[in-house]
Amino acid sequence: MSRAIQILPQYTYADYVNWEGQWEIIHGIPYAKSPAPRPLHQLVASNISRVLGLALSGNECSCQVYLPIDYKIAEDIIVQPDLLIACDPIEKKYLDFAPALVVEILSDSTRLKDRHLKFSLYEKAAISYYIIVDADDQTVEIYQLNENATYKLIDSTHKLQLSTVCTIQLDVEKFWN
Repeated sequence: MSRAIQILPQYTYADYVNWEGQWEIIHGIPYAKSPAPRPLHQLVASNISRVLGLALSGNECSCQVYLPIDYKIAEDIIVQPDLLIACDPIEKKYLDFAPALVVEILSDSTRLKDRHLKFSLYEKAAISYYIIVDADDQTVEIYQLNENATYKLIDSTHKLQLSTVCTIQLDVEKFWN
């Protein structure tokens, strides 16, 4: 291990809860979540929340859409996805189990982290679906965890099996308006 890495502080959830502002911790390293997302990012997040909510409304399942909440993957990994769907009740101040689906909306400051670091985190956490949205280019990538526990890019018309009793069909064109 390099000398520089040995001296880096390693933060945990216990540190995180005392910080002001919005942060994420990935492998003990803090990442600031500022400045606030651009208006386009917020508009698309709102649209996606509505689309996901409508898709779930036709199901008799307990799955719920959440806007940014703390998702504690490990003591030193706390992230705040743009949106997620959890199909079990969240009984703590944070989510501590794998949601069924996570959505990250790319921005200039998060693009690399969302495409690589978070991609790997969500894959290892066994999240069934990871959706990456590029609001600027109006593109959507839907990744599904396959039998090898790795993500595979699937067609946006694919039905998403969120739980044993909950399947949704997304109309990704409605993400933009």
